Amino acid sequence: MFNARTLFFAAAIGAMSCGAGAQVVITQPNLSFDGARDMALTTMDACRKQGFRVTVTVLDRTGRTRVMLHDDNANPHTIENSLRKAHTALTFRMPSVEMQKRAASNPSVLHLANVVTGEGGLPVVINKQLVGSIGVSGAPGGDKDAACAQAGIERISKGPAQ
Repeated sequence: MFNARTLFFAAAIGAMSCGAGAQVVITQPNLSFDGARDMALTTMDACRKQGFRVTVTVLDRTGRTRVMLHDDNANPHTIENSLRKAHTALTFRMPSVEMQKRAASNPSVLHLANVVTGEGGLPVVINKQLVGSIGVSGAPGGDKDAACAQAGIERISKGPAQ
């Protein structure tokens, strides 16, 4: 037998799942392959001009790897490190170096997969929308990794190449 309480909860659940205004499909801006490629190549070029051999990883807004470039003579650990920097920047929507401050007050964030505190991961925001992230590893210092990544972001922020 149903009591009034059971019927109320059943009606509430039905109303929530069958609402007339419920959105079924969403559209979100995302980083295209061409944008990811252009950003990665510009980043790689910026590092090469300074004599740095790095790995560049670009993720789209869903965390999927769009492009990874591993330069000649870049160390093998830079592959994983660039991915982790990009993942951290995307997940927390802030530069990966900011995790140093967050981890100081909340060390549990470092137990999350692919989270690092090193500099060189940046979120990619176009028209105030997060569309992906970029991670760079291999320059002698995270500040140099981040500067190369910023060059790549600036390249695609200007729009398609002329």
